[in-house]
Amino acid sequence: MPFLLNKRKNNFDNRPSIEGEIDPTQRAWIEVSGKAIEANVRKLKSKLKKNCEFMAVVKADGYGHDAKVVSENAIKGGASQLGVATLKEGIKLRSFGINIPILVLGNLYTKKDLLICFRNDLMPTISNMRECLICNNIGKGNNLKFSLHLKVDTGMSRLGFECNQFIQQFKNIKSLENITVKGIYSHLACADEHNVMNPKSKTQLQKEKFQELLKLLKIDKKENIKIHLANSAGMILGKDFHFDMVRVGLSMYGYNPLVKINGNLFLKPALFLKAKVTFVRTIEKGTGVSYGNKFVSDRKTNLAVLSIGYADGIIRNLSGKISLIYNKKLYPQVGSITMDQMMVDITDSDDIKVGSTMLLLGSEGGKSISPIDWADKCNSIPWEILCSFKNRLPRVQVD
Repeated sequence: MPFLLNKRKNNFDNRPSIEGEIDPTQRAWIEVSGKAIEANVRKLKSKLKKNCEFMAVVKADGYGHDAKVVSENAIKGGASQLGVATLKEGIKLRSFGINIPILVLGNLYTKKDLLICFRNDLMPTISNMRECLICNNIGKGNNLKFSLHLKVDTGMSRLGFECNQFIQQFKNIKSLENITVKGIYSHLACADEHNVMNPKSKTQLQKEKFQELLKLLKIDKKENIKIHLANSAGMILGKDFHFDMVRVGLSMYGYNPLVKINGNLFLKPALFLKAKVTFVRTIEKGTGVSYGNKFVSDRKTNLAVLSIGYADGIIRNLSGKISLIYNKKLYPQVGSITMDQMMVDITDSDDIKVGSTMLLLGSEGGKSISPIDWADKCNSIPWEILCSFKNRLPRVQVD
């Protein structure tokens, strides 16, 4: 057996790779419109109060769209800062030559990570005095000031200084000579819920708590500290939530988290999920389809097999609940979604064949399918739908 393995290695390991020759649209892929990102940023910026800056949140590879494409086009649209979740995400953006301020929204707590953050000109989110002191020592050791944002917990119970301790801690932080506080922020926990306009809603109470804290801090405008609270939903709620900057994620990608309250913002979805038909077959009435045979045909049925499944990020709980678009018509997905494939009932089509491209997410000919639609069908949220798409789905920029 070892001889056979060695022989196999000799035969194949030195061959040149031909992976680059594979068409990215060979089976399933995501198309990304940079122009839609740019247009959405411009549209959203037009709704901000005067002098309010726009931070484009591009974490999780730009919500599955491709962080490089999203960042470059968000900047074209007027974004002045970027937000990422991890140190690695920030470093990757710097490697692309992106040089505007980048805030790491996740918590960095080791000296090594904070030093790497400093050396890559990234701003960490700081939630306690321990990390403040580490940052100050790093700045001092390099004879420079370490720029950072301070986070305060006003109701999320995740990251952030305790509100009732922050006033004294802020005074202590200001005395540190090798730190520059570039921002103070908090995060809304319930801004996408339906009762947000109620004056006693958790969102309104969080905003008031944040405002009261800011009054007590008595921040000098000359310090140029950016105050920010609003995510996409908070931004849409109104200018009372805008402060000096907003952090926009979902809406920048073309979706309104408050669509049931605020209606159409005339945003353009930037993502189109497509897959090709790899096989077509006809089954008789009473035939079970896919694992578990949970779908049984009630007529003679033509099935299209598409090479896309839950290993690509299509949530299996969507099985039998979604439709696909082809030539301006909807066709139901049937049977359990499998790891790499799904089946679609194309009995009512005369022109779908092997090699045809079907649309899973996006719009075509007046028909539209949104991550919000999928989220409603599987008790999830559109953020999870978008961030589930795996790297084996090529991202193709269409403009």
